[in-house]
Amino acid sequence: MSGARTTAAEIVIAGHICLDVIPAIHGSKQGQSIVELLVPGKLVDIGPAHLSNGGAVSNTGLALHRLGFPVKLMGKVGDDLFGDAILKILKGYGEELADGMIVAPNEHSSYTIVISPPGVDRIFLHCTGANDTFTADDVSTASLKEARLFHFGYPPLMRKMYEDEGAELERLLSAAKAQGLTISLDLARPDPDSPAGQANWKAILARVLPFVDVFLPSFEEILYMLRPDKYRELSVLHGTTELLAFADGPLLGSLSEELIGMGAALVGLKLGEHGLYLRTTANRDRLLGMGLCAPNEERAVAWQDRELLAPCYKVDVVGTTGAGDCTIAGFLAGLAKGLAIEEVLLAAVGTGACNVEQADAVSGIPSWSDVQRRIASGWKQREAALSLPEWSYESKHGIWELKKA
Repeated sequence: MSGARTTAAEIVIAGHICLDVIPAIHGSKQGQSIVELLVPGKLVDIGPAHLSNGGAVSNTGLALHRLGFPVKLMGKVGDDLFGDAILKILKGYGEELADGMIVAPNEHSSYTIVISPPGVDRIFLHCTGANDTFTADDVSTASLKEARLFHFGYPPLMRKMYEDEGAELERLLSAAKAQGLTISLDLARPDPDSPAGQANWKAILARVLPFVDVFLPSFEEILYMLRPDKYRELSVLHGTTELLAFADGPLLGSLSEELIGMGAALVGLKLGEHGLYLRTTANRDRLLGMGLCAPNEERAVAWQDRELLAPCYKVDVVGTTGAGDCTIAGFLAGLAKGLAIEEVLLAAVGTGACNVEQADAVSGIPSWSDVQRRIASGWKQREAALSLPEWSYESKHGIWELKKA
């Protein structure tokens, strides 16, 4: 059942939400492997557990809330203690933020146990829980009233959304699109050995992207889904699945061209510490048909057929939890504000940079005016470290662009 109150919101954030359980592990030695630490039968002395919400609904939604935008959060939890904790954490940011949440009787809430010893790569033990039963029927027409933008996050961690080659995801996004909203979609990288990892994501994306105006996956997620052979080749060659450093101009252009061809109007590929890449459609009518947050006819010219890259801003990094989700929040905020394309990109990487100055997902996010003031003050950006031989740098905006012939 949903909360009794109804709260009008400019932006609706729906999809995956979970509880992150992060025990403080202080007994590891420098260079010690996770296998040496977690020996079967051994009692490992740890500290208190930190509880926080995770997932797109919490990270992107709360970041937009902290920026100052009216948001409605729509996720699904079980009627259990973890569900109570998720709702309590949301209400800590504002009582109304739990109004759109669904509490499903006899279901289990999603949670993640984060094993993160000092100096050792983190391990995530994740239960998708009630996210797996989220369907299009959980988003009613009435719940979208007065909204202008609908963002859906992490369908690879929501079983109903990837089953039957994305039929339910198509039903959800097409229904929201029919209300005239601007539709945004984000992904997550699934376990390759899981049912989600084995799903035909190329077919799913071809099915749903005609209803998606703004598609914002990470480079590694979309490489895995569109070019699995290339993903495996690079992973084997470099001995890692962390492949951001091996993105280059031609590969970014090829991936984004395919996604634009599938129907998306704007394709943003998150590049971690390397920034945010954006490609836009050359079809003016597709831009103007982006819904209530579409650029107007005058601005559409400046949005049409562009390839841009905004480098990250320089900060002292404390943690990267939720950085991609917060970057999305900044992008959606700029889009909702009707900013120029370059300003939207800078708002995105600026919000992401504020996020990484704190260890958790959202406490580093200030107000929208503070982000804009920091950008306007001459905030220094990182040097572009990717191979962009045919690109040029526009110092006025701090943006790299591939100039069209």
